[in-house]
Amino acid sequence: MSTHTLTDLPSAPLRLAVLQAEATPADVRGNSVRAATLVREAARRGTRVAVLPELHLCGYDLPTLAGDPSACEVIADDVGTVMDGRLDALAEQAEATGTLVLAGAAVRRVDGRLVNSILGFDPSGTVRLGYDKQHLWHSDEAEIFAAGMGGDGLWEVDGWRLGGAICYDMSFAAHAGASALSGVHAYVCASAFVVGAEKRAAVYMPARALENTIYSVFANAYGGPVDRRTGGASAVYGPDGSLVDIATAAGEQMLVSELEPRRIASTRSFLRMLEERSRSMAEPGVGLEEQDLCPMGV
Repeated sequence: MSTHTLTDLPSAPLRLAVLQAEATPADVRGNSVRAATLVREAARRGTRVAVLPELHLCGYDLPTLAGDPSACEVIADDVGTVMDGRLDALAEQAEATGTLVLAGAAVRRVDGRLVNSILGFDPSGTVRLGYDKQHLWHSDEAEIFAAGMGGDGLWEVDGWRLGGAICYDMSFAAHAGASALSGVHAYVCASAFVVGAEKRAAVYMPARALENTIYSVFANAYGGPVDRRTGGASAVYGPDGSLVDIATAAGEQMLVSELEPRRIASTRSFLRMLEERSRSMAEPGVGLEEQDLCPMGV
């Protein structure tokens, strides 16, 4: 464990891509291949990070997932590493382009729990379990998944700390607040909001950015089963809550956004809520303990 303070900011901008894409239910290999193509296109535009929606690798189709788990799940070992040939195309593209890819997946942990997760594909070619959804959507998800326990969901890219979240997590201000207090610079939320419900994200995500003076990233799916169509409208918000980029409500789209450390510093020069919250929770002069990171950078 190392320590840092909330004044630690990256030294350079980070270019990040949100990949608003449709997944085919129970086609992990096909979804991986298509995602790899999108990652390659994003890398040509200079991105270092690419974010895909919730459960993208198996598709957000809970009846299919429950009925044919072997076609939808991937398995993590006791240290969280995932080795599954169906993911090779995406893992190889992450390695070839030097991109950290964050992609939603249904993951069977070694203790038998099935979790709704974000997998991190890093430039070493390794695929690792990164974050498990902590707030499951009512009985629909709770009947299939176990809730995440916290303590993970941080990645580091070129000095930028990225905190993980999945869909309903964003509804809880304390979730993003804990992530910000751990030192993240961007709150990355892989999602599958249905048509009409994405308007909630247009309230939550700028609020999570503003109240914590960090970037927030909403990577939403589109399409899906006819009885549960997802609404797109993926977006990136700045540390003052203002809109940086937004996709339309339908269709496959790629948002490429430049995250600027000076924008965080400028916002925090007059909006000091995070610093004041930190002081109220820790002894003066003591840095916050940093959670385990998945380092990636040069």
